Amino acid sequence: MPARVLPISLSPRARAQLGIFLFAYLLYSAARFVTIGDLGVATHNAQWIIDLEDKLGLAVEATVQQDLTGTVFLWLLNHLYLAAQLVVLPGALVFLYRRSKPMYERLRNTILATWVLSIPIYAAFPVAPPRLTDASGLVDTISSQTGVALDSSLTTSFYNELAAVPSLHVGFAVAIGVALAGVLKNPIARFVALLWGPVIGLAVVATGNHYVFDIAAGVVAAGLGYLLGAAVARMATRPRRAPAPQPAFAKA
Repeated sequence: MPARVLPISLSPRARAQLGIFLFAYLLYSAARFVTIGDLGVATHNAQWIIDLEDKLGLAVEATVQQDLTGTVFLWLLNHLYLAAQLVVLPGALVFLYRRSKPMYERLRNTILATWVLSIPIYAAFPVAPPRLTDASGLVDTISSQTGVALDSSLTTSFYNELAAVPSLHVGFAVAIGVALAGVLKNPIARFVALLWGPVIGLAVVATGNHYVFDIAAGVVAAGLGYLLGAAVARMATRPRRAPAPQPAFAKA
């Protein structure tokens, strides 16, 4: 007798949250796609970042990729890069929704606000990732090791490949790690959660998708997103003042 597949039942509140996220993500994706910059300008901006990192002694991207090439760690980082936004982010939101509504709302608001803050940056400052910049010396390891071609016409129709700054991969990974560490009780689990941000930071560099500059910008963007999201939440929950009583007029 074939096993019965039980339907997934969502509460009205859960369906509303899912709808909010899908709608917000569609708007974010559409806005990011519309703001795709010119490759020449994006390459010029990437060169500015490379020069800045050289002056500051932070240009470690090529060294990181070269040291990890041929190791199982690079293979793992390639797959973690893909899973970060597609699996871990929604999974963390679902987990927090079930475990702690207040922490879920903080992470949700942070993500939504960070999306809003990032769109104008993508439009004003398009940046080609290292894998598209010859001067960086980095190659695209994800396309060669995961079977997902990042630069195919099909793949790029779903994302803006010149939106390297800020790196929301890292910004969201840090926010997720902090949120999970805030609700987990096991100290080892909390430590692993806090490692998620640094691991994704290593992944975006090793795979040739971001510069160190992008990582810093991503963390700053997520921090500002948290502050903006918290401010909007406070305004939304602030009790309204009751209207002042009208003076009674004596009858003539």
